[in-house]
Amino acid sequence: MLYVDIPSQSELAQLRADRGAAQVSIYLDVTPETEQIDAARIRLKQLTDDAVAQLEGAGVNQRIIWPVEEQLQDLMDDDDFWRLQANGLAIFVTPDTLRSFRLPNQLTETVQVSDRFHLKPLLRAVSMPQHAFILALAENELRVIELLGYQAAQEIRVPDLPKDAASVAGTANVNSRSYSGRRGGSEGQKLLLRKYCRAIDAALRGFLSGRTEPLIVAATEPLLSIYRSVNTYPALAGQVIETSPVRIPAHELAAPARTILEKLNAERIEEFAAIYSARENEGRATTQMTRVARAATFGAVDTLLVDMDTVVPGTVDDQTGEITIDESANGENYGIVDEIAARVLANGGKVLAVRRADIPQQAELAAVLRFAI
Repeated sequence: MLYVDIPSQSELAQLRADRGAAQVSIYLDVTPETEQIDAARIRLKQLTDDAVAQLEGAGVNQRIIWPVEEQLQDLMDDDDFWRLQANGLAIFVTPDTLRSFRLPNQLTETVQVSDRFHLKPLLRAVSMPQHAFILALAENELRVIELLGYQAAQEIRVPDLPKDAASVAGTANVNSRSYSGRRGGSEGQKLLLRKYCRAIDAALRGFLSGRTEPLIVAATEPLLSIYRSVNTYPALAGQVIETSPVRIPAHELAAPARTILEKLNAERIEEFAAIYSARENEGRATTQMTRVARAATFGAVDTLLVDMDTVVPGTVDDQTGEITIDESANGENYGIVDEIAARVLANGGKVLAVRRADIPQQAELAAVLRFAI
C-alpha cells in the first residue's frame, strides 16, 4: 500500500477555486516511522492553535472557527491516519471540509489563514517529483519497487502482476527452439516476451492509473526494448538502469534510480533557464513580481518558477493584477507568489516549485511569457 497522495490536476483546480471566510492551510514534516509520529501530532496541535489565533485576529466569528478547530482535533486523534504517513503532510481545512495529502518530500513548516488556500509548497510534489517506481524486469524475476525520497526503497505488491515470463507463456521457459507456427527460435522468444510485457503493462495500468510519478525500468536487452515498445504509462522515464536486476536488492537499485530522478528534475530547470535566457531579450521573460502578477492575471504566463518556501504577504487585484505587499501575514491577506502561481495554473500555464538557487537571479519567481505585456 502506498502512503503518498499526490494531488491530481482536478484536485489542484478544486483547491485553487475554493474560497471562504476561513481557509486554513497547514504544512508540516511527518515520518513513516510510526513510533516517531507523536511529535508530528503534537506539532499539529500547536499549529492548530496558531491558526485559531489568526482567525480570531481577523475577526472571524467563533461559529466558523469552532468547526475548523474540531476537524483538526479529530484528525489528531485518528490513530489509523497517523499510522500511515510519508515525509510531509499538507492539510487544507474549512468549516465544512478537511483534505489532506501525504507527500514524499519534506516541507517547510507553515500555517496560512486566508480566504483561499496556500498551495505553493504542494506544487513541489507535483512539479518536481521525489517519488518514483522501479520496474525490475527480467525473464525469470519481476518486481516493482517504490522509491520515496531518501527513505529505504521497498518492494510493493501490484495486483495481477505476473510472476515471470514462463507463467504468462504457459511454458517451462521462453527459450524453446522447437517451432509451432511462429513460436520458436529468436522470433518465437520475442513473441512470448512481448506477451509477457503486455501482461506487465496491463497490471501496471490499473495500479498507476491517474498517477504522474516516473516509472524507471531496470532491465537488459532485448526485454528492455520490448517493454518500452508496449508500455502505455505516460510517465515512463527515458533513462533506464541497464542491468539485470535479478537478485539485486531494492536498496542497490534505488541508488541509480535516484540519480535518474535528480536528472529528470535538473533537466526541467535547465530547460527553463535556456528558454528564459532566449526570451528575456524579447521582453517575454521576467523576475519582476509586479510584471509577473499582471501577466498571470491576463493569462500571459507560459511557465513560472517559484521559490517553494518564500511567502510574500499581500493581495493581487483580480482585474488588473496590481499587487499590494503587507508587512505580515494575517487572515485578510495571502501569499502573493502563491496567488500568482494559482492564476498561471488556472490559465493553463505550468508552474515549477523549486529552491531559490534554481531561479534566475535567485529571485522569488521567474516567468516565461506567451506574449510580451
